[in-house]
Amino acid sequence: MQGTTAPSTTPIPGKYWQWRGHSIYYVKAGEPKIQRPPLLLVHGFGASTDHWRKNISGLCNDFEVFAIDLLGFGRSAKPKLEYSGDLWRDQLNDFITEVIGQKAVLAGNSLGGYASLCVAAQRPDAAAGLVLLNSAGPFSENQPSPEPEALQSEIEPPKPNEKLQKLLGEIVKWILQQPLAQFFLFQYIKQPWVIRQTLEKVYLDKSAITDQLVEEIYRPACDSGAMDVFLSVFSTPQGEKVDTLLKQLTCPLLQLWGEADPWISARERSNKFRQYYPELTEYFLQAGHCPHDEIPDEVNRLLRDWVLSTVMSSS
Repeated sequence: MQGTTAPSTTPIPGKYWQWRGHSIYYVKAGEPKIQRPPLLLVHGFGASTDHWRKNISGLCNDFEVFAIDLLGFGRSAKPKLEYSGDLWRDQLNDFITEVIGQKAVLAGNSLGGYASLCVAAQRPDAAAGLVLLNSAGPFSENQPSPEPEALQSEIEPPKPNEKLQKLLGEIVKWILQQPLAQFFLFQYIKQPWVIRQTLEKVYLDKSAITDQLVEEIYRPACDSGAMDVFLSVFSTPQGEKVDTLLKQLTCPLLQLWGEADPWISARERSNKFRQYYPELTEYFLQAGHCPHDEIPDEVNRLLRDWVLSTVMSSS
């Protein structure tokens, strides 16, 4: 039986890649393995390559592992653009083509899951497989993406009935369009104590919420342009619907659900994924919104076994 290395909490030094005139930060660990696809790990909203540190160290003995900061996040540039799934899809596709040089298994958490799904569905030549961990993204049946709704719930009062709910929603929407309100909202939500409070809501194991984790989320929020990225993400029209993307998907799909995630109903969302892509593999885990960081050993094992058994047998 092959031994495993305990996941490290120390981020691995990375490099920069120039994409469309912008500096993109990424991390690489491990060496290419014959007949084993490389892995590309994609973070969620407000996170970065640092959020995958335990997975990079836990998987790099078995695979060549890459992690990347999406444009607008982490150590990557934060230009004033219209941020969308299409933009990140193109970024990830070009990174696979230009830097990795062969099909990769994309693993994405939350917003990064949606971006990875866009790549796998719309740029199939880039994806050997797809792993989604509590993935965001709207379905056609008016199901919203969880992260914007979760942030909105932080500032909205209770909604006693449908008419009042609609009115309050319009008021909040109007408030969030005012530059001064936008400035103060961003200054509020980026405070370390607010970041910690938010993590405490979405992590089942509170001991995984360390000062290091809070700092890794806080630091990029202080970068020039970070507020513009935040505002763009929540003002840009929603991208392609998840059900449409799933109908286009042809590579193997693994779903890892942190079942204690308060932002999404894992079982309900799982049913929707199965409706449009019934041949997926999935596991429900005792974790919150970020199972890869909360229970890395289990996630690493499931991901490793699935790639070796399912992805490699289908290639």
